Amino acid sequence: MRLPLSIIALSLLAGCAGPLPAVDPQQAWVDLHTFTGKTLMADKLDGVRTYDGRFFQVTPGKHKLEVRYDYEYAPGAMGLSMDIYNERTCYVTINYDRFEAGHRYRLDVRNITNDIDAQLRDEQRNVLAEEGEIFCIP
Repeated sequence: MRLPLSIIALSLLAGCAGPLPAVDPQQAWVDLHTFTGKTLMADKLDGVRTYDGRFFQVTPGKHKLEVRYDYEYAPGAMGLSMDIYNERTCYVTINYDRFEAGHRYRLDVRNITNDIDAQLRDEQRNVLAEEGEIFCIP
């Protein structure tokens, strides 16, 4: 009895992280990437919540992308152990006016000493735009 229930439970969990949808050649695709964070998710496109937080797929032209970026940092205060980390959630926006259909972009987000750095790059890794508004929840 336990084996069939285990199989059902695992199959249900596997459905939560389904495959990425097919790339629409009439739109631009934006991959998300971070080396330093715990979580980087697409949150809003032009002020509207996204359906899938793993990527953006946008029509050609001007768009405002907002991502949720979670990372850990050590407070560094005197007397505190460096083994203690706090988690911080930030919302980072990128504005870009010239998305092109059929092109693939990459949004890199990282933190360096609690400063957020975000760059939208093209397929040749050229920087097209940098972070705009940043709102963090301590």
